[in-house]
Amino acid sequence: MSEKTRKIFSMVAPGTPLYEGLENILRARTGGFVVVGDAPEVISLVRGGFRLDAEFSPAAMYELAKMDGAIILSSSADRIVWANATLAPDPDIPSRETGLRHSTAERVAKMTGQLVIAISQRRSVITVYMGHTRYVLRDIGVVLAKANQALQTMSNYETVFSRALINLSALEFIEEVTVADIVRVIQRYELLRRAWDEVTDYVAELGSEGRLVKVQSDETIGGTYEDALFVVMDYLPAGGQGEAERLLKSVAEWPFEEVLDTQTVARALTQNSTVSTESSMMPRGYRALSKISRLPLSVIQNVVNGFGSLKAIRGASTEELDEIDGIGEVRARAVREGLARLRDQVVRNLTL
Repeated sequence: MSEKTRKIFSMVAPGTPLYEGLENILRARTGGFVVVGDAPEVISLVRGGFRLDAEFSPAAMYELAKMDGAIILSSSADRIVWANATLAPDPDIPSRETGLRHSTAERVAKMTGQLVIAISQRRSVITVYMGHTRYVLRDIGVVLAKANQALQTMSNYETVFSRALINLSALEFIEEVTVADIVRVIQRYELLRRAWDEVTDYVAELGSEGRLVKVQSDETIGGTYEDALFVVMDYLPAGGQGEAERLLKSVAEWPFEEVLDTQTVARALTQNSTVSTESSMMPRGYRALSKISRLPLSVIQNVVNGFGSLKAIRGASTEELDEIDGIGEVRARAVREGLARLRDQVVRNLTL
C-alpha cells in the first residue's frame, strides 16, 4: 500500500468523525461530494455556494449533503469551510468516470492534490481520490474477512519460520549447516513479513475495527525480525549489523519470484555469484548468544570477535570467556550453561 493510500485511510477509516459523516450520507442515499482541504487552489475552483467556517460534526455534514453542492472541509477535517459549492475544474483533464459528480471529483483531485470524496446516491458507494490515486471504500465486513484470512496465512508462515530456525539451530550444533539451510530461513522470514504487510494494509483500512487484528499480527511477528537479523549476521561475509539490515531491506524490495529463487538469495547472502547451495557454512554465534538472557548485544559482539565462531565459543572454558571484555565470571558461566541448555532444547523440539 502506498503512503498516499495510507494517508487516505487515516482520514476516512472507521472510527474517524469523517467516516461517521460519510456513513450517514451513504445510509440516507442522498449522495455527496466532499473536499478535504481548503487550499487556495481548491477555493479558486469554487463557483457559488456559501462560506461557513463552522466546527465539523458528522451530523452537520450529513445535513449539508442534502444540498447538491460540494462540502469543503479544512485540511485536518475539523472545520466545515464551504457548503453547497459548485466546483469548476479544468474540463480538459482526463477522467475515467462517467457521472458528473465523480468526474468532477476526480478532476478536482488531480488539479489540487487534495483528498476528494464522492458518495454515489444510486450505487451507495464511497469513492475517494487524491491526486491520481482512486480507491473505492469496501464494506467493512468484507475487509475484515480478508484480514482474518491473511492473519491465518501469516500464522502459518510464522510456524514454518520457527521450524526452520529450530532445524538451523540443530544443524549448527552438529556443524552441518549449508547455504541452502540459511537461505530457507531468510525466505521463510520474508514470506512472513510480506504477509504482515498485507495484514497491516487491511488494518489501515479497518481503522478502529481493526484493533484486534493489529494486536494479533504484531504478536505473531514479534521478535522474528531480530531472529532473521542474527541469522544474517552469523553468515554474511562482513557480519556487521548494518550490512545485515541492508540485506534484509534489499530482499524486502525484491519481486516475489526472486525471493523464492534459492540461488538468487544465496548469491546475495554469500556475495558470491558462483556459490553452491550445498556449500558448508559456520555460524559466528550471534543468534545462539542472543538467546542467553541479560547478555547485551555489545557483549555478544565482543564474544564473537574474540572467538570467531560458535564452535570456538562452545569449546571455550569459563576462564577463557572471562577474559572477554564485559563478560566476567558470572556471565562466563551463564554463556556456557546457556549454550548447553539451548542445545538440549533444540534436540527436544526436534523430537516432538
